[in-house]
Amino acid sequence: MIKFFLMVNKQGQTRLSRYYEHVEINKRTVLEAEVIKNCLSRSKDECSFIEYKDFKLVYRQYAALFIVVGIDQTENEMAVYELIHNFVEVLDKYFSRV
Repeated sequence: MIKFFLMVNKQGQTRLSRYYEHVEINKRTVLEAEVIKNCLSRSKDECSFIEYKDFKLVYRQYAALFIVVGIDQTENEMAVYELIHNFVEVLDKYFSRV
């Protein structure tokens, strides 16, 4: 199950966040800061899946934009990885040059 969906730029600013489970506002900011720090600090040679606390992070970079999805332990990482790619393709189709 997807827990949250984040779109973040290279400077670490959240551009879009959507939570599918209730998380308090102050905990969201801490969670986003830690997740962003973990994903932005990794090199392109490293895997796009990260074990983080009680869930997994699946992220993908497109130019200056990172898309990060938090999932539970039972979800398939590759399926979510492809979901991110399909989401970006749809955005590109409707809003050219995403």
